[in-house]
Amino acid sequence: MDLGLKGKVVAVTGSSKGIGRSIAAAFVREGCNVVINGRHAKDLDATAKELSASSSGGGAIHAVVSDMAEAEGAKRVVDETVARFGAIHVLVNNAGGVGRFGAFEELTDEEWLGAFTLNVLSAVRATRAALPHMQKQKWGRVINISSESGVQPDPVMPHYNASKSALNSLTKSLSKAYGKDNILVNTVSPAFIRTPLLDGMLDEQARARHITVDEAEKALLREFRPNIVLGRAGKSDETAGIVVFLASDQATFITGSNFRVDGGSVASI
Repeated sequence: MDLGLKGKVVAVTGSSKGIGRSIAAAFVREGCNVVINGRHAKDLDATAKELSASSSGGGAIHAVVSDMAEAEGAKRVVDETVARFGAIHVLVNNAGGVGRFGAFEELTDEEWLGAFTLNVLSAVRATRAALPHMQKQKWGRVINISSESGVQPDPVMPHYNASKSALNSLTKSLSKAYGKDNILVNTVSPAFIRTPLLDGMLDEQARARHITVDEAEKALLREFRPNIVLGRAGKSDETAGIVVFLASDQATFITGSNFRVDGGSVASI
């Protein structure tokens, strides 16, 4: 199936590893010019080299080192994308994080502000910078990477849960405001994906409980994600496909929607 993305310019924030990296790689395979982003130059350079080596569709890769939690860092991604490729067609707001896996009574004001700055304001700032370019060309796609926790919150990390709910709401607002400009805005919500963050947590749990990593994954599924009907963690690549589809010519009548990549974890319809 031709998704009609060859030559499009795509920026993926937080894409040196994990889900963001898989999303960037999927767009590279479609022949897009892809801008990747991260805070650490070493990790980002390694990812850029790997993506360039695997590129067969003719697209180019450009790396932007910046901290998406900072206003200038978020704007820089868009500015450098346009400076390098002359346009920005697709913005994937993937940068985000949990911070501390704390209970409500343990979390400080600073931790709440940190979660909202990284998970919501980074998307606000990057989208604000991208919108004028998309409006001018009368074509744009903004895809926000949220989480299962935005619609089915956990008892812990309420700051993260609330920030992802806010990102879902932001998506709906933007979709209504900019549909007239042919700018489509959607959310993708993964759950329990094997990213470096989750792998690190599983390693820690395995050492603490004197069990294997596979056993730690099964224990975490039983205790925190019992509703995943597929009975396993997801893979980063399993999130990338829906993101690329939403950016494509096959999804031109879809906006303001939240697509869950959760193995059936969310219990509601």
